[in-house]
Amino acid sequence: MKQTEKSEIIQEVQASLARAEVAIATHNLGMSVAVMTKLRREMRAVGAELRVVKNTLTIRAIQGSKFQPLEKVLTGPTVLAFSKDPVAPAKVLTDFARKSPQLVIQGGVLNGTFMTPQEIIELSKLPSKEVLLARLLGTLMAPVQGIVGVLSAVPAGFVRVLDGIREAKEKQQAA
Repeated sequence: MKQTEKSEIIQEVQASLARAEVAIATHNLGMSVAVMTKLRREMRAVGAELRVVKNTLTIRAIQGSKFQPLEKVLTGPTVLAFSKDPVAPAKVLTDFARKSPQLVIQGGVLNGTFMTPQEIIELSKLPSKEVLLARLLGTLMAPVQGIVGVLSAVPAGFVRVLDGIREAKEKQQAA
């Protein structure tokens, strides 16, 4: 591989890492092309990127970045997963590793902190960022909705009383 090709790969990996919040390293010993393609599709579906890069080039790409702790697991045939959403690639990789024993999670980095394979499995059990935000919004909206309900009950009751008076007067006039 020429030096220019190596530089391009390093720049591509650095660009992927710049967009990512999490990077997860796995080994893929003996995975067929079809299985690897299926994994790529699943990762793409959740907005994650999957790359096979030489470890030496990856080490150069992560130097001085928040992903430098990943260096300690870059041995053997490594596949890197990058994503802005930390939970999505962890879910896909742990589910895929259960089905395909050739995929072994080595470790990852989230916000500059190294994560063990067990911590990545625990991360995969969390709800996605969107679900957590929706739950938070629901929690924040509940008191406001209660206040709106109470405040709207008074005018609604007043309108019902006025309507009852109107109906009573109409009955009196008809009678």
